[in-house]
Amino acid sequence: MALVRVALDARSYDIVIEQGALDRAGDLLSRHARKGRLVVVTDTHVAAAQLPRLDAALRASDVTVEPIILPAGEQTKSWRHLEQLLDALLALEIERGDHVVALGGGVIGDLVGFAASILKRGCHFIQLPTTLLAQVDSSVGGKTAINTRAGKNLVGSFYQPALVLIDPSTLDSLPPRETRAGYAEVVKYGLIDDPDFFAWCESDGHRLLAGDAQARVHAIERSVRAKAAIVADDERETSGRRALLNLGHTFGHALEADTGFSDTLLHGEGVAAGMALAFRYSARLGLCPQEDADRVTAHLKAVGLPYDLATAHVTANGPALVAHMLHDKKMAAGTLPFLLARGIGQTFLSKDVALDDVAAFLDEDRAKAQRGATL
Repeated sequence: MALVRVALDARSYDIVIEQGALDRAGDLLSRHARKGRLVVVTDTHVAAAQLPRLDAALRASDVTVEPIILPAGEQTKSWRHLEQLLDALLALEIERGDHVVALGGGVIGDLVGFAASILKRGCHFIQLPTTLLAQVDSSVGGKTAINTRAGKNLVGSFYQPALVLIDPSTLDSLPPRETRAGYAEVVKYGLIDDPDFFAWCESDGHRLLAGDAQARVHAIERSVRAKAAIVADDERETSGRRALLNLGHTFGHALEADTGFSDTLLHGEGVAAGMALAFRYSARLGLCPQEDADRVTAHLKAVGLPYDLATAHVTANGPALVAHMLHDKKMAAGTLPFLLARGIGQTFLSKDVALDDVAAFLDEDRAKAQRGATL
């Protein structure tokens, strides 16, 4: 078992990483069960794959599970399903001292965390992430939100969980595409400030994607340790350091918006293409060596992740994609900060990027890719 502490004074909590942890959830979660019950929120897919394991483990410790099962998919992060979830929790008479368990991927984690933050002005919640993306990224750090018509994650709160319990064996039930999408967030930690970890991804990332348990635990632990350190230093993104975790997201969210936040482009796939675009744009500006940008693109391509507009199934032109970026929650005084790079492991926040130049770059990048495809 690996244990990572997120140090936030009174809001500190542990991240437990253990193969098979779901099967001994009774030992790990029973102390959080008020009156011998836990409300578990999940989606239809995870309910079929993982809820029976959790239910059996908790019943062995005399804890009753009260399940709330929501539809699977990004569309569940909505006003409608937030209201549905809150009504269901109130019907179960959830109190401030209760712990609600989020069993699922990033959608369930974000939705449950936001609901917990506003229900009776705040009850407790526990993250039990079942996707690679949620295990290495969204379950840690307390960012909770829903999507709106204006854009992704625009309504939410910073609200830390009481515990994060990560069982890499839950990844066995995921389709390969879901695992690859989560792997993009693993690569991100190497690109931010850990070039040795990116080199590990290049040499050993295929082991993780193939289901190697040791590689999974290594990548998950290294990723959450990196995120925990950043969150402890800048919980609410005030100093700028936590913003580094958004590498690839400004481009990526625009790509997701163009594809309707649908299964056409999963979040991690959008981040992958966004990171490749951020590095190529940095190279275009003369900030980053072209060979580093090429390494990023080559690795994403090698593992089957999107790396440009075409592979992300995006048809919009540069100005249209930039229009999506104008809804980004990081906009301040008409300026949109961008995560750029001086090289692998040298990501930085730039506040002087001209959006018309970004639009031109996106059109140029598409045209270059099309020329290359015809050679």
